[in-house]
Amino acid sequence: MKGHLDSTTVGGGNGTSRPSKSSSWGPESESRNSRDVPYLSSTPQQDKTPLDVARTETQHVFRAKILATIILLVAVCIVATFTYLLVDAQERSNFESQFTGYASEVVTVSRETTGQLFNALDAFSVSISSQGAGELKLRNSSWPFYRIPDWSVRAQRLAELTRMENPFVSFDPIVRQDERKAWEDFANGEYPIEYQYAVEKEGEKNIMAAEDLLSKTIPFIYQFDSSGVVPAPGTGDLIPIFQQYPLEVFPGMQAMPMGYNMQAYPAARDLFRITQAIKSPAIGSFFIYLGRDIKSSGTEILQPVFDRADTADEDRRVVGGISLRLHWLDYFKNLFHGGDSDVRLVVVLKNSCPASPDASAVSDHVVTYQIDGSNAIVLGEEDLHNPKYDSLEITETFIDLGIDHSRVPDGLCVPTSTLHVYPSELLEKKFETHNRTIYTSVVVVIFSFTVLVFLLYDFVVGRLQRKVMDRINKQDMIVANVFPSAIRDRIYQAQGNALQQSQIVDKSTNSVCSNNGTGEIEAAPLADLFPNTSIVFADIAGFTAWSSAREPQQVFILLENIYGALDHIANRYGIFKVETVGDCYVAAAGLPVPMDNHAIIACNFGREALKKMKEITHQMEMSLGPATAALDLRIGIHSGQVTAGVLRGERSRFQLFGDTMNTASRMESSGERDRIQVTQATADLLSEAGFTRWLVPRSNRIHVKGKGEMQTYWVRKAKALDLKSEMSTVDETIESDGETSAGESSGEYDLGPEGIHAPSKTERLVEWNVALLTSLLQQIVASRGGVVKHIKPLSSEERSIGTNGTVLEEFTPIIPLKRFETQDLRQRQSPSSIEIGDAIKCQLRGYLSNVASMYRDNPFHNFEHASHVTASVKKLLTRIVTTNESNCLAKSNSSTTGTHKGVDLVDLAGHSYGITSDPLTQFSVVFSAIIHDVDHPGVPNSQLVKENTRSAQIFKNKSIAEQNSVELAWDMLMQDEYEDLRACIYQTKEDLHRFRKLVVNTVMATDIVDKELQALRKARWETAFSEESAFLNSWGESDDSDADRENRKATIVIEHVIQASDVAHTMQHWNIYKTWNEKFFMECYGAFQQGRADSDPSEDWYKGEIGFFDFYVIPLAKKLQSCGVFGVSSDEYLNYAKANRDNWVREGESLVKEYLANFHRQQTKMGLLIPPSNKIEALNLDS
Repeated sequence: MKGHLDSTTVGGGNGTSRPSKSSSWGPESESRNSRDVPYLSSTPQQDKTPLDVARTETQHVFRAKILATIILLVAVCIVATFTYLLVDAQERSNFESQFTGYASEVVTVSRETTGQLFNALDAFSVSISSQGAGELKLRNSSWPFYRIPDWSVRAQRLAELTRMENPFVSFDPIVRQDERKAWEDFANGEYPIEYQYAVEKEGEKNIMAAEDLLSKTIPFIYQFDSSGVVPAPGTGDLIPIFQQYPLEVFPGMQAMPMGYNMQAYPAARDLFRITQAIKSPAIGSFFIYLGRDIKSSGTEILQPVFDRADTADEDRRVVGGISLRLHWLDYFKNLFHGGDSDVRLVVVLKNSCPASPDASAVSDHVVTYQIDGSNAIVLGEEDLHNPKYDSLEITETFIDLGIDHSRVPDGLCVPTSTLHVYPSELLEKKFETHNRTIYTSVVVVIFSFTVLVFLLYDFVVGRLQRKVMDRINKQDMIVANVFPSAIRDRIYQAQGNALQQSQIVDKSTNSVCSNNGTGEIEAAPLADLFPNTSIVFADIAGFTAWSSAREPQQVFILLENIYGALDHIANRYGIFKVETVGDCYVAAAGLPVPMDNHAIIACNFGREALKKMKEITHQMEMSLGPATAALDLRIGIHSGQVTAGVLRGERSRFQLFGDTMNTASRMESSGERDRIQVTQATADLLSEAGFTRWLVPRSNRIHVKGKGEMQTYWVRKAKALDLKSEMSTVDETIESDGETSAGESSGEYDLGPEGIHAPSKTERLVEWNVALLTSLLQQIVASRGGVVKHIKPLSSEERSIGTNGTVLEEFTPIIPLKRFETQDLRQRQSPSSIEIGDAIKCQLRGYLSNVASMYRDNPFHNFEHASHVTASVKKLLTRIVTTNESNCLAKSNSSTTGTHKGVDLVDLAGHSYGITSDPLTQFSVVFSAIIHDVDHPGVPNSQLVKENTRSAQIFKNKSIAEQNSVELAWDMLMQDEYEDLRACIYQTKEDLHRFRKLVVNTVMATDIVDKELQALRKARWETAFSEESAFLNSWGESDDSDADRENRKATIVIEHVIQASDVAHTMQHWNIYKTWNEKFFMECYGAFQQGRADSDPSEDWYKGEIGFFDFYVIPLAKKLQSCGVFGVSSDEYLNYAKANRDNWVREGESLVKEYLANFHRQQTKMGLLIPPSNKIEALNLDS
């Protein structure tokens, strides 16, 4: 099994022992007492090595450099901060200067515009008064019976002076009550003329015709109340709107129908009162209004119109007014129109009048605007500028009419408007450039360059020192991993002494020579004799056969867990790990630090290792699959002297030599699984220490190569509760100082209280199958977008399945698999992130537990065998790789996937005929492997036909056991308690039917005895994988599409996967084949003994197996290889099949006799007392 066992050397390397209290590590030191046991002792203070001194000095230099660096960094920071602040101050100065220019322009333009506007209003009023007085005199009429001619043109000129887009101008005459009826008749006669003229002159501004405007005109002076339009009151003067510009504020929307009484508008009424009192223009407070798309604000201006044009006449009478509504938002929008688009200002307008005319205290009425180049917005009816810009405020009074406020009626006032301009944050950001960063960086770079030049020499020297130290540290780490610490220190000491002795300095030539002139350093090897040690060899029994049925990752997972646990136990006991060779773990007690009780320590290590091995294998069977719990350790121990030291040369390491190593190896190889075998020498040491109760003499002496006959002993295994007490007994022989590391107390390794339920083999297999199917369910859910929905409508479809004939009649030569879409892959969620829910897991566990209980207690066709088949199916599905470059789907997909991360899966889906692209397909095949032998009777279908059983009648004497398994498993899955599980498996009718077809085809493929079915499969294989790969019609053209050819290949490959897995034991390690072959023999021979077989299977078993290999197993393995989707697994299966066939030819006949003898022993042991056949009687059962 292991070639190293015949060698006289075993190398070590990975183990690390704890340092002893003595600087000497060999047996030349005085004998250690119990305080010197390394795993219980504390590490004493040792002298510093040259490496430690170098590290200390390096740390001091490093601290000095850190201090100097900090000082230099502080200096750089100071200079950089000064530069940054200087540039920042310059940028702020530029910002303030630019703002002052913008603000001055706002103030100047606003003052000039308002001045021009009031001059124009005054001139307009004078011209109307003069022209009106003349025309009225000619017509022998009086005010208010006057319509201003050319109103639209003259009002438009006035509006243009405001620099606003939508100003509103109107002429509002004062009508006394006694003039009301006459004026209404006059106005109704003038409206058509005014509308027609206005429509012609305003042009594109209006879209309404004069007739439309006239139709909306109210023929009397009106106002509004809660009921709608009502006539103006019959008392007091009336102020109707008579002429206005523009007619439409917005296209299709009239500003205000003619005749509206402005006396009903409080702000207008107050303005008329003021103008009548002071006989000069007046302005109102700000108002806020909501337009169609904007929020705006404005000011009302009223210019009085007099009955005559003589401005010096104090007795002239106000007969009307020109109302002008200014929208400041339009004004500020056009203020910089066509100018600088980078203007960013905040303008606050303040009026000196109160917000409410009834307010007793005078307060500012405020509106805030923001100007952004040629655009402006209203921020709100309060001062909203940023207070941090208060110091930059520019204020200007831009509307002050110079009114004598003593003439203003009580309770009213003429406001004064002031303009307050501030910069905005956007304007400030415009001047925030990268100059601060650039200039500061330049200063830092220059300063840093100067410092770097100054430190250049130190840097070069320091880098050289770091390289040397790095190399020394790496070498020290390598040596520490290979050698025990005591050995490592001695190696360093020996190398230092040799180097000092080898260098002889010739002062005249200043040359360095070696001692002997040959350039070689003469030094004694590091080696010592350890007279008192115990060597432990621990081999994993059954590992080679187990690993043949596993994936490489699973093999290493098991080894890492086992060896990691053994390392942990070895560290607790202070045992030195020598090496691991394959599946054999080699350790030594009593070196490199000698200990008096090395034999006890070694045996305790072995006993705990056996217990830990059981725990690990039973736990990992749920993740690594069937037969994992059957693995055991086989341990051999021998005590004696060994030579240990460092064998110099390439890959030198700490190694052990001597006869003790060979003898310990023989103890392991000649031992038995789950047992510890020790030699007489080790047994004597145990007896001397008072542990005779551990020893059980072996009943037979063993022959050891080079030793002859030897008496050996078994060491009793530790029980659940006495291991701790025995460890305490061992500890009593060791005077401990009581120090143990966290997590290393003996209680951590207790087996726990008696009576704890350990999972049975069936329960462990169920859990393994649950984990396997859960991972596949996660893939299914991920392919659907990560959602599991409960779908009720499928219940009728589910109930209809299997009601129209037998299961075999549902067999489909070609199953249409789900087509692979690249986009689906890109959007597919990671399966590991999918949580399918505890309810589904619980239902899956319950279902598999019921399936396991439905398997009969057959030697071969049982739940363990179904799990073994499932493991093989999973292995083959995992091994599917890209190999067939001629696959048409791969070709079509390769041009569309690009470099996306899913391209490999796209190719893989094509080369595997779509099997890997659909998780439901993989789930169906694994599910079928689990259920394929449910309720198997333990006899072939032909016997069931002969017995004319009820199942044979139901299934028409075809594939009886297979159809029965499908029926039972499917019916149970359709039960209400598994509703959530079904919803997780399939969500649509298509998925349901594909799942059913896959299960039927897969399970039916396990009937390899039916010649008719086998012939059909052979023909379908030839059709799918022949060179033509399709049926050809009479014109030589293919009748199949690409999808049909791929589905045919996928269907037949799936069937051969389950066929290969059903007989996987024939294509695995020889020991696995022997185990399952014997179980199958026991089942067949038991049926014969019960009278359920026509012939004695033992008579033809030997030749039958050879024929089975030649005509089924090996051809099947070759098919797996030829289909080109299973990679190295196909070669592995074929090689094992050929090797097992050769082994069977050599050993088969003797194995059949052994099977018969074992069968008789089992029957006798169970008390069945079946009379043995003549063939069994002829065997020497005693041997």
